[in-house]
Amino acid sequence: MTGRHAVPEAIPQESPAPAAAPAQEAAPGFSGRLTAPLLIGSLLNPLNTTMISTALVAIGHHFVSRLLLGIGTSAAYPAAMAVLRDESARIGRATPRSVLARLSFAALGSAAVGPTLGGLLVMAVGWRGIFAVNVPVALVAFGAALLWIPADPPRRRAADGGTPRLGLDPLGIGLFTAALTVLVFFLLDLAHPVWWLLAPFAVLTAALVRWQLRRPDPFIDLRMLAGNAALSRTYLRHGASYLLIYCVMYGYTQWLEEARGYSSGHTGLLMLPMSVAALVCSLLGARTKGIRGPLTLACVLLTVGAGVLMFLSGDTPLAVLLLAGACFGIPQGLIGTSNQAAVQAYAPAEVIGSAAGLQRTAQYIGAITASSLIALAYGQSAGDHGLHLMAGVAAVLGVLLIVLTVTDRALRGRT
Repeated sequence: MTGRHAVPEAIPQESPAPAAAPAQEAAPGFSGRLTAPLLIGSLLNPLNTTMISTALVAIGHHFVSRLLLGIGTSAAYPAAMAVLRDESARIGRATPRSVLARLSFAALGSAAVGPTLGGLLVMAVGWRGIFAVNVPVALVAFGAALLWIPADPPRRRAADGGTPRLGLDPLGIGLFTAALTVLVFFLLDLAHPVWWLLAPFAVLTAALVRWQLRRPDPFIDLRMLAGNAALSRTYLRHGASYLLIYCVMYGYTQWLEEARGYSSGHTGLLMLPMSVAALVCSLLGARTKGIRGPLTLACVLLTVGAGVLMFLSGDTPLAVLLLAGACFGIPQGLIGTSNQAAVQAYAPAEVIGSAAGLQRTAQYIGAITASSLIALAYGQSAGDHGLHLMAGVAAVLGVLLIVLTVTDRALRGRT
């Protein structure tokens, strides 16, 4: 949503800050109490989507189908970005890069440890443990948000002196949700595509575009996206990158369990090098000022990792299996921090919340497409042939990502 908030006037200080004090340390705002609930809330969604990767086989033995509950957790990250935007407006300075780095690290860190944690939980208490772990974390985040996140700033009065309406777009939200739902159902079974679903998807998309272009305060600002090619390319790059990453999260772990015979716990431990590499590189990526360099390196490593997967088989040494996971951990850390920095740089400040939400939408469309690719490659059971087919497609996408990143002029010189 693109609700606007009033920007209050600067608050006068009683006494000037000492001349020797750094500007960022002297300025108020962005305290640990403000950022703590944002960090805790933001880690829930990536933690859930990655913990389940090593539990897919175990869960598959108990369901015919799965329901991923992500409405609340998906809202946490864009809401956090909107809170930081309001704090920037309140104190009159931009959000420090260190704060954005911590937010990115919370999401990437939880995503990185998800496969290993999920595997250990399944081994210790069963697959239900990966869902139960949400309860204490969510309660802590809820309590911290009530205590430490300030109330929303007052909204401007309407021209007639009345209370302005909330910047919500119920019809736009409904059309977007319906179109995305139809697309998800189409992508979930590409082995037996339901072609007629493309018709309602096209109708819903056309209706959404028409409505968003007519509304002065739309749910998705299509005019902004059309005029902001750098931001649109960021979403495309982010979605394609995570398509490859989730092929490993879901496809590689499934192959380890079904083709190599590892348990969920052992698979989680095999993914530990990937988790450690992602954690370390997310910290390095947060400290790097440039965007193009880390993204290019990440895309090259994604392609290399896909190439390694093409040569794995039932008798591949354990060391090579560990190396394959690590090849994807490094780009996972770099891509998340770099694309978050790109969204922060390219998106208008007043719509940073919805811009961050669209980044996550692109990411999970990539995840859904990855699950469809895995199903198409594996069929009824994961095997070497299916893994090689999936890896071949991933390698081609990796090359395209390299080209898309290297040729993007907007990334040159960006910090």
